[in-house]
Amino acid sequence: MNAALQPGRLLALLTLATLGTAMPPAATAGNDTERASHAKLAADLADTLLAPQRSRERWVREDRGQRWVQVIVTSNSHDRDMAELQRAIESLGGQVLVRFGSLRGVTALMPAQRVQALAQRPDVVHVAPNRSTRTSNSLLERISGAIGPEVRPTSTKTGYTGLDGTGVGIAIVDSGIVDFHRSFGDATGRTRVLKNVSMLNTAVASWTRGTATSLEPGTAAHRAYEQAIDRSADPRKDGFGHGSFVASMAAGFSKHAYATTPDTTGIAPNASLYGVKVVGDDGQGTVSDAIEGIEWVIANARALKIKVLNLSIAARSTDSWKVDPLCAAARAAVASGLTVVVSAGNYGSDAQGREVYGTVGSPGHEPSVITVGATNFRGTEARGDDTVAHFSSRGPTRGAWVDAQGRRVPDNLLKPDLVAPGNRMLGAVAFGDGQWNLIARSHWNAVISPLGVPVYGDDAVMQLSGTSMAAPVVAGAAALMLQANPGLTPPLIKAMLQYSAQPLAGASLVQQGAGLLNIHGAVALARALRTDLWPLIDQGLLPIGSNLLAAGRQLPSPQTTIGGSSFNWSRMVFAGGNQVLSGPVLFQKHQEIWNPRLTWAGGIVRATSPDYWNGSGTPAWTYVKGFRHQDFTRFQPVGAGVRVATALAGSSSLIGRTGVFQAVQQLNGWLVSGSGQTLLAPLTIAQGLVMSEGLVMSEGLVMSEGLVMSEGLVMSEGLVMSEGLVMSEFRLLLE
Repeated sequence: MNAALQPGRLLALLTLATLGTAMPPAATAGNDTERASHAKLAADLADTLLAPQRSRERWVREDRGQRWVQVIVTSNSHDRDMAELQRAIESLGGQVLVRFGSLRGVTALMPAQRVQALAQRPDVVHVAPNRSTRTSNSLLERISGAIGPEVRPTSTKTGYTGLDGTGVGIAIVDSGIVDFHRSFGDATGRTRVLKNVSMLNTAVASWTRGTATSLEPGTAAHRAYEQAIDRSADPRKDGFGHGSFVASMAAGFSKHAYATTPDTTGIAPNASLYGVKVVGDDGQGTVSDAIEGIEWVIANARALKIKVLNLSIAARSTDSWKVDPLCAAARAAVASGLTVVVSAGNYGSDAQGREVYGTVGSPGHEPSVITVGATNFRGTEARGDDTVAHFSSRGPTRGAWVDAQGRRVPDNLLKPDLVAPGNRMLGAVAFGDGQWNLIARSHWNAVISPLGVPVYGDDAVMQLSGTSMAAPVVAGAAALMLQANPGLTPPLIKAMLQYSAQPLAGASLVQQGAGLLNIHGAVALARALRTDLWPLIDQGLLPIGSNLLAAGRQLPSPQTTIGGSSFNWSRMVFAGGNQVLSGPVLFQKHQEIWNPRLTWAGGIVRATSPDYWNGSGTPAWTYVKGFRHQDFTRFQPVGAGVRVATALAGSSSLIGRTGVFQAVQQLNGWLVSGSGQTLLAPLTIAQGLVMSEGLVMSEGLVMSEGLVMSEGLVMSEGLVMSEGLVMSEFRLLLE
C-alpha cells in the first residue's frame, strides 16, 4: 500500500475525527426513512419522479405505460464490486448498465417508481439522473504570457525556442480529435495525437446491460474493452468539431502551416494529445459516458504519461460537490495525480442580458479542479482593456445537499478559480470522411467565412468563443509548468496559477476568480521549487513545513510585464472552498493542502485514495484499480506564516461590493500593502466567505439554482460565436 494513503498516515497527518459521509444519516423507520431517502435524490430527479406528465429529459423513457430512468447511484459499500447493491437493483426490476471505480457507483436503468425504494438502502449515498452534458496564435501565445524569458524566449511563424510541453500528455475529454490536422503535427509533421478512444457507451445508449470499467490490465476482458473503444481507424474522429478546436487551444502547432493561414499556435505546441470521445457527432453526451472517459484517463495516465486532463464539457447539476458523480470522477482524477482543468460554463447572463450569479456547472463546482472562466481580450495584445466575458459563468457554486430537516443547503464555494482568453479564438477545424464537422457546416458564415483566409482540409481554422476555449489555454499552461518542474502536484499548479494571475479592474472574486492567466509568472514560480515534491508527497515522506524551494533558488518577484505593461500578481489562493490565502510561505514551506489526495471544502476534508492493480505481469503502481474515500472534520491545512485575507473581503453584499463580490484588484492592493492576518499557529477549519440566502431577495440578485440550464451537452453550456452572439441551444439551430 502507498504510504501516503494508509489510514494511519492520514490520521497522523490530520489528527482528525472521521465523519464517514457528508450526507445526513438515514432514519430508521416510517416517514423518517422516506424523508431520509428522498434527501438522497438529486432535486431534478425527485421533481421528475413526482411529475405526472411525460418528461423531455434524455434520461427518461416511457415504455408501454411505465416510466424508466437512467440514474447514477453512489454507494458507500466496502465491496468494490458493490455486489449487494447490484443484486438489489435487479430485485427492484432494474439493470446495472456500467460500474465505475472512481466514485464507487453504477449507472443503472430503473423503473421510476422503484427509485425511492433503492434510495432507502443504507449502502446508497446519493442517486442522480444520468444528465446530459455540454461541450461548454499566435496572439494567444503573447496575450497569455507564453512568450518571455521564463517560457518561450522566441516564437515566430516558422519556429520557437523554450518550453513547449514536451514529455507531457494532455487528455482532451470531448468530441474527439482529428489527428491529421497540421496543428497536431510535430516539427517533422508526425501527429502528436497518440490515441483516440470513444466512450459513447452502447450499453447506456441502448439502455441495455454493459460492463465494468477499471478492468484488470492484461486480461482478455481488458483487451476486448480497449479494442472496442479504439477509434484509430475511424476516418471521422471528430464529426462535431469541438474537441479538435479545444485541443488546438491547448497544444496546437502552426509554425509549419501554410503561409496563407494565420499563426494559431496553442500554449504547449509539442505536448502529446489523447482524444477521449464522450460527445457524439451531434454534440450530445451523457454524464455516464463522461465518467467512463475520465476513468479511462485515470487508468492509463501513468503508462501513457498523461499529466493533464481537460474537460471543456459540463452538465447541469443541482447536487453538492460532495455527492455529484461527475465531481467525484474529476476528484478521483486529481487524487491520482492528474491536473484537471474544466470550463466554468457560458451562463453569465440571462436572456434579458442581466448578469446571473451561481451558474457554474458540473464538474466546475468541484473544489479540487481548476475551473476557468473566459475573458474578452478585445483583439489586442495589451491586457489593460481585457474584461470578463459577459457569457462566462459566475460563482458562487449553487450545488446543494439536503440536511436532516429537509432544507436545501448550497455549497456557495468560490468559483471560477481564474480566467483566460476565450472570446473570438482561432483554432483547428475538424474534417473527415469527405465533410466538415457539424459546427462548421451549420455556422460557416459565423465561424469560418469572416476570417477571410483560404480553407484547406488539413489546415483550416475557425473562430469560436466560450469558456470551452479558455479552459484548454490553462491546460496548456499546466503542461508547460510540468515540463519546467515535473514534481508539482495538481493543487500546487492550481495555486501557482492563481497566485500569479493578474487582477482585472472592476471584476469580483466570483466573476474572475483570482484574475487573468499569467503563464510567465506561473512558470517562474514552478522553476523555483524542488522537482521531487510529488514522489515525496505521494509516499508520505515530506513532513509539513518542509522546505519547498530548489537548492539556491528564491521565489520570483511577484510582478510580470506582458505586452509592455507591468502588473502585480494577485497573491491570492482559494482554499477550503471559500477561504482566501496569501503570502510567500505558501510556496516556501510544505502545506497539507498540496496533497492531491485531500479535498478541503464545506467544513470537511475528503480523502480520496487510489488502489492499484499489482500482480504478475502488471507494472507496480501504474494502473488504478479503484478508490477509497473517507471524510474528516478536523484539519490543519496551512501552517504559521501564511496570511489569511478572508476577513479583508468582509460580509457578502452585491450593493456594497464586499465579500464574494469584492473587487479582486482592491483586495490585491490591500495584500500588496501588507494587510491580512498572518497566522502564528496552523490554521484549522473555519468559516470562510459566505453568501447568505437572504441576499438573493434583499439585493435583487439574479441567482441560478442549477435548474435554468437547457438540456443537452453541447458547447460547455451553449455554443458561443462571440461576446454578442451566444447560441445557448445548439440543437435548436438545426431545426
